[in-house]
Amino acid sequence: MFQKNIITTLFALFFFTTLSAQEAESEAMNEKIKGKIQICVSCHGEQGATIMPVYPILAGQNFYYAYVQLKDLKSGLRKNEIMAAMVQDLEKDEMKLLASHFSEQAWPETKHKSDAEKTNIAKMAIDAGQCVQCHRGGFEGESRNPRLSGQNYEYLKKTMLDFKNKVRTNSAAKSSLFVTFSDEEIDALADYLAGFTP
Repeated sequence: MFQKNIITTLFALFFFTTLSAQEAESEAMNEKIKGKIQICVSCHGEQGATIMPVYPILAGQNFYYAYVQLKDLKSGLRKNEIMAAMVQDLEKDEMKLLASHFSEQAWPETKHKSDAEKTNIAKMAIDAGQCVQCHRGGFEGESRNPRLSGQNYEYLKKTMLDFKNKVRTNSAAKSSLFVTFSDEEIDALADYLAGFTP
């Protein structure tokens, strides 16, 4: 019985010591990126819930997708002059921490109301592009695929047009897809997704 109590005590000490070390490490890492988060929120809003429609909502975006975008912006695979300057000094662990921080925030409720007259055009584009295969039925995405539902209309439209016009080049599949869509279809699709609630 005495030996069992010693083992239990040692296990508890080990567990809490390990937990404390992990908490300390986590706190140190969060301290490391606190200033970088403040830079992000200047455009992307508190907790990543931007009110500026030309910028993407980061709050609640899928972790791995957000991380890959930061990597692509740093490497130049995804071109954006403003963001390229912001991410140049980020280390891999910092990119992961930033992606994790914003992915853990609640997705904000946006006020965009989709134009009912554009809905049929949007649905035909969704079927033609087989969008739900990657972005799922609620357009919430997963892993490497972004959430599109409730994203800012202006940002969605610009992004799709950038893929179509090969301004954004970090997804060949998206460029190939959007080149087949008219600007009207892209506008309808952006409008529909911006007002979609999963």
